Amino acid sequence: MTKKILVTGGAGYIGSHTCIALHEAGYEVVVYDNLSNSSREAINRVFSIIGQPISFIEGDIRDAETLRQVFAAHAFFGVIHFAGLKAVGESVAKPLLYYNNNVSGSITLLEVMAEYDVKNLVFSSSATVYGDPETLPIDETSPRSCTNPYGQSKLTVEHILEDLAVSDASWNLIPLRYFNPVGAHPSGQIGEDPNDIPNNLMPYISQVAVGKLEKLSIFGNDYPTVDGTGVRDFIHVTDLAQGHVAALNYLQQHASSKNGSDTTGSVGFLPINLGTGKGTSVLDLVAAFTKVSKQPIPYQFAARRAGDIASCYASADKAKELLGWEAKLSITEMCQDTWRWQSQNPNGYDSH
Repeated sequence: MTKKILVTGGAGYIGSHTCIALHEAGYEVVVYDNLSNSSREAINRVFSIIGQPISFIEGDIRDAETLRQVFAAHAFFGVIHFAGLKAVGESVAKPLLYYNNNVSGSITLLEVMAEYDVKNLVFSSSATVYGDPETLPIDETSPRSCTNPYGQSKLTVEHILEDLAVSDASWNLIPLRYFNPVGAHPSGQIGEDPNDIPNNLMPYISQVAVGKLEKLSIFGNDYPTVDGTGVRDFIHVTDLAQGHVAALNYLQQHASSKNGSDTTGSVGFLPINLGTGKGTSVLDLVAAFTKVSKQPIPYQFAARRAGDIASCYASADKAKELLGWEAKLSITEMCQDTWRWQSQNPNGYDSH
């Protein structure tokens, strides 16, 4: 029997790639997205990649009535919850917006899930919940603290999920803590499409390479790292998408049967890192992208940004052990796929 999955924020960068992976794994997908930070064109292109349409509903996760209509119309096995705002700088400037959307929206979604007895959730969390790590690599037992409202909103939702699992054992909740998603679908048809100046490093590099931006600003060259620039765990978005499929498969195997007398969930709250386990410096990434694109990428050093940390990379052992998942794609492949997407779509989804 095909399992039906609600994907909130499914028109976004990671959501759209995950819809393809879910379809390929035999899941039936319903996308729910308010298109505030994403494009309907992304969904159209997902259709063309998989060769068939998927259900798309324009709606906001804070809108309980629309959510109820969606849950009433579909028998969902579970939810993958991507819907959320994600720009660190914007979160510092507009904290109420972030708490309202990311925290209040998640509460509304969980309340409606409970009403319809859909208690399997994969939550899009973030490595930002670890703050400035005390030790590397970071594993799931590392202390959590946040340096900005965006990270705090993710951590707050994690605390809500933890409390929910304690209060009711029938919930099965897997927050996936992503490190630094980059890359694009190998078709070049979907990728990361910032609405304005990119917040993340890879789209910034690629927009410099394609001539949209004059030069790259590298924030900080005096960190205690291999070359003074920040070190991050970059993970290909298609590897990340497979991590969500693996988490859903795990829930299918371990979530209790609702038909029998056993209504006890056996997963509870289960946080899992998704990363490669390798750190790459900003300058290393620039060098790799220059080699792939054969374009000059002029850069200048700027002062460190508030809230930025020197190094951050994952221990991904738990994902391998429990989910049978590990990242497969290299920095070179991440750069190749990003460059293909950027050069074919210089203005993102508005290119055509």
